[in-house]
Amino acid sequence: MKQKIKAWNKKVLFDGAFGTYYASLFDTRELPELANELYPERVLEIHKEYIGAGAKIIRSNTFASNTVTLEGGWERVEENIRKGFRLAKKATEETEVLAAADIGSIPYEGSDREELLSKEYKKICKVFLEEGAEVFIFETMSELEELKPAIEMIGEQAYIIVQFCMNQFGYSYSGLRGKKLIEEAEKNPWIDAIGFNCGIGPGHMIKIVKELSFSGEKKLILLPNAGYPQSFQNRFQFEQNNLDYYVDKLCEMAELGADFVGGCCGTTPEYIKRLKERLNTEAADKKPVVKMKAAGSQKIEENAFYAKKTGKKLIAVELAPPLGIDDEKLMDAAHFLKKSQVDVLTFPDSPSGRTRVDSVLIAGKVSQETGIPVMPHICCRDKNAIAMRSQLLGAHINQIRNFLVITGDPIPSVARSSIKSVFNFDSVGLMRLIKEMNEEQFSYSPLCFGGCINQGRRNLELEIGRVKKKMEAGASFFMTQPVASKESAERVRQIKKETGARILCGIMPFVSLKNASFMKNEMTGIEVSQEVLNRYRSDMTKEEGEEAGIQLAREMIDLMDDFADGYYFSFPFNRVYMLEKILEERR
Repeated sequence: MKQKIKAWNKKVLFDGAFGTYYASLFDTRELPELANELYPERVLEIHKEYIGAGAKIIRSNTFASNTVTLEGGWERVEENIRKGFRLAKKATEETEVLAAADIGSIPYEGSDREELLSKEYKKICKVFLEEGAEVFIFETMSELEELKPAIEMIGEQAYIIVQFCMNQFGYSYSGLRGKKLIEEAEKNPWIDAIGFNCGIGPGHMIKIVKELSFSGEKKLILLPNAGYPQSFQNRFQFEQNNLDYYVDKLCEMAELGADFVGGCCGTTPEYIKRLKERLNTEAADKKPVVKMKAAGSQKIEENAFYAKKTGKKLIAVELAPPLGIDDEKLMDAAHFLKKSQVDVLTFPDSPSGRTRVDSVLIAGKVSQETGIPVMPHICCRDKNAIAMRSQLLGAHINQIRNFLVITGDPIPSVARSSIKSVFNFDSVGLMRLIKEMNEEQFSYSPLCFGGCINQGRRNLELEIGRVKKKMEAGASFFMTQPVASKESAERVRQIKKETGARILCGIMPFVSLKNASFMKNEMTGIEVSQEVLNRYRSDMTKEEGEEAGIQLAREMIDLMDDFADGYYFSFPFNRVYMLEKILEERR
């Protein structure tokens, strides 16, 4: 089947949208996929309508057949997939029409998104293979990464089509540019056809396609929406009065080189019928003729805080943004550090999910007033891809070019009923977005970004794998969680050995027994051993507590001096004056 479809030299017509057509026929708000179990005769009839209209490939009614959308266990999802694909196969009996396994994007937004989705996509594909599927369609996707394991698993057994969903400006839901996604998909040896579906109407889709470049080695598929829905009685409906316009645009797409055309949301069998009447499905294959816009060449600037640092350890100091509008203590600390030869000041992004002054804005103020290089942290918890891009563009305009990219702490459980996390992607996904923006918007002056290392993770190999993924995504440096024991230092050493990453080792000089106990029991990711607690007494003076912290910091630095590229200091209560005493013998 794979070679047969590859050899086709004619335009191939897909079906239209099953879901929106089903909803219009039966005036229901229930998921169309549930009809596989409840109303199989309806599903079969709709498939036959599209076949009668001229479709040569129909998609199974399984777009939302996943554990998130169906809100059920895997057994229920598996049953729904099997019933849905069997109905599609039944509809194609005694015809030359192909039934394709339809797999939609899974709307899960947790920090472990990539790992969980990769596993579920593989399970879904395995069921389809068992049912005899030979054509797989991954549609309405916003990125490729979580699909790769499933695609590789079925690569030699099936014809694979991947479609991305773009907005009107050419970006996916994850904030990735269509150009980048197409380039990545073209490099994947298992993918046979690539293109776009859903999200936008035919006019916007043509505009996006014309701005891209396709090698022609893979077939091109374009399935736009009928247009844009209108709100009617609290429901979104597609108008059915643009048939001629839609067909004109689809024929134009075919002339541009699209091999597969059809419809997405709002398209009905009538759209496919009219398209068949106009489209010359027997025409000779045309290679895509659209070309990518040439990018201007501009000089690349060095923005990294470490760019001119040679021969000495890098020093980063974290300053926690204030909880309210009083920034006097933070600014005093920043001005104090101006004379301490600090390489960069970093600012956490509302750590522990509790509101603080925006990290980028406070970094901008500190940079303007002190001239010290700054590095705000940005996390994935609070903003979607649109807001992330907006923030990065604004930061760049304000000369902020260094970032620490983190997934972010979850919202405290007590606030979850009223405050919702976003997590469009995790830190690796955000890094890929920034890497893409560096190539597109910031090519002359790219952003420099790094990631965090949690050396306390039980499975160190898993953390090493994460570091390597972040490096592949463009991370050029790393900062660890605070190191407060020989064991923790050795784990960082192992990560350095396995990855070769540039690592700034975390140093947190606890200043009292209360401070150390709080960090041990209240802050995730910070390991504080009993040996460290034993260094402190409850009756210590402020000076004695600080001296114990300074001694601890010096010992940790000595343990890591042979492999650390620098140190990342976090001082309790912004007591930055301790830095001088810690480093006085090393300057």
